[in-house]
Amino acid sequence: MRPQYINRGRSVSLDMAARLGLSLLLLTNFVIYMAGTAESAITRQANTNPAEFIKSSCRTTRYPVLCVQSLIGYASVIGHSERQLAMTALSVSISRTRSSASFVKKISQARGLKPREYRAVQDCIETIGDSVDRLSQSVRELDRTGKASGEDFVWHMSNVQTWVSSALTDDDTCLDGFAGPAMDGNVKADIKDRVLLVAQVTSNGLALVNHFASRHQHAETP
Repeated sequence: MRPQYINRGRSVSLDMAARLGLSLLLLTNFVIYMAGTAESAITRQANTNPAEFIKSSCRTTRYPVLCVQSLIGYASVIGHSERQLAMTALSVSISRTRSSASFVKKISQARGLKPREYRAVQDCIETIGDSVDRLSQSVRELDRTGKASGEDFVWHMSNVQTWVSSALTDDDTCLDGFAGPAMDGNVKADIKDRVLLVAQVTSNGLALVNHFASRHQHAETP
């Protein structure tokens, strides 16, 4: 009887060892698979050039063609960074807004402006100036998110989103001053074209900011 007991024990021990070996084999294969998947993802990202990254990101904006046109020249600076992409988009918006402000100031110095046109132009100069200030604040605040995380990151991003949204409101306020058929003419048309373009660029910048914020927060979610 005792030999049978001993043989059965050996059989049980061998069965447990086999199961343990199978578990280790499955675990090893899983680790190898996950490592290969991660390596493939890194390889795919490395093979995607910055220009393609910009084009792909711009699909999330309202004016994707304009987005690509305004950012493609900064591909080497942007790389594959969503944060740098958003900062560059806002910097481009600042540049376009300043250019429009200079254009509107020149119009204000032109002769022959109607009194109502002159007041609208002056108001527009002020609101565009506010827009530049808010966009500049947003870029500085976005730069502070580099080492931020959790609630600190959310707080900085909330400020950025608020200021960029306010800059868009400033563009609308400028155009509101030229509302009505009585204001129709070259002055209104020229300013409207410039300000609408600025608003579109800023809208794209806000979309990229929102996309960056969403992706960052999603990455931090356990």
